[in-house]
Amino acid sequence: MAGETLLLDYGSGGRASQRLVSELFVSRFKNPVLDELNDAARLDISGPVAMSTDSFTVDPIFFPGGDIGSLAVHGTVNDVAMLGARPKYLSCGFLLEEGLDMDILTRIVDSMAGAAEHAGVIIATGDTKVVPRGALDKIFINTTGIGEIFVDPCPAGQLAAPGDAVIISGTMGDHGLTILAQREGLTFDAPLESDCASLNHLIERLILEVGDIHVLRDPTRGGLATTLNEIAGQSATAMIVEEDSIPVNPAVSSGCSFLGLDPLYLANEGKLICVLPQAKADKALELLHSDPLGKNARIIGQVEAGDGQGPARAGQVVLKTRLGGHRLLSMLEGEQLPRIC
Repeated sequence: MAGETLLLDYGSGGRASQRLVSELFVSRFKNPVLDELNDAARLDISGPVAMSTDSFTVDPIFFPGGDIGSLAVHGTVNDVAMLGARPKYLSCGFLLEEGLDMDILTRIVDSMAGAAEHAGVIIATGDTKVVPRGALDKIFINTTGIGEIFVDPCPAGQLAAPGDAVIISGTMGDHGLTILAQREGLTFDAPLESDCASLNHLIERLILEVGDIHVLRDPTRGGLATTLNEIAGQSATAMIVEEDSIPVNPAVSSGCSFLGLDPLYLANEGKLICVLPQAKADKALELLHSDPLGKNARIIGQVEAGDGQGPARAGQVVLKTRLGGHRLLSMLEGEQLPRIC
């Protein structure tokens, strides 16, 4: 199919559709579950499961560090893993624009296949729709993930407790600023690259080797500040974080200063927030530092009761600034950067 462009016929359900599915998707995503090609996939899962779905519409579709295909796998794998589950199966739905270069689609599908293999998940079922030119921008992808929960209780936003430490696994804002730079043709002194990655293997180590993990969350759209606000609201606690402790790549920091952006509100696609008892924090940090995906991990703050005895009330996030003052970090208002993931 190299050198071809996508036709509406490929979404008809007939011979052209069968060719697209067999020659492109099935050949790349090949596994015993998918190969049965029934209307639904038979999955072998016992016990409690985690399930998450997401749709991806990033612009541009290729960017340093990834593309819409790898992003669609990493994003859903991470969402499932944050609940203390081993991601096992993905579905993928493609919305494709007529006229899309088949070489571009093949590159995206190959990227998805590689990301799924690295994460250890099976793409078990899928769907493809082709729409007329102009009905959408090239390609949108939906993925749904299912995984086996292997810890009880599983990490959850409502479990953050006063005295807990707040850890992040690395630098903030890499993905968001990379997408903006590519979209607008901006260049900086240091190269920018998305942090797009699957975190499920690292998360499993944290849960099994450190234990007592209260909350796991990936700070995607809305960034660190928005995600911490969500956790504070769910658990009716306050979060106090220190500006000096939050790692930001120099290129991201300088780019945000130039553009008037705050890296704490930019999307990340390969980072996690871990909230756990203070007594476990050093062990968690040591484990994170032993993995390339956590080499820049830091303890950035703590959870407080928010009972009026400190600078923040329950449901609030406060940043302790470099000058020693305090600034309220609210939820992101509006869309700082659309079509980020």
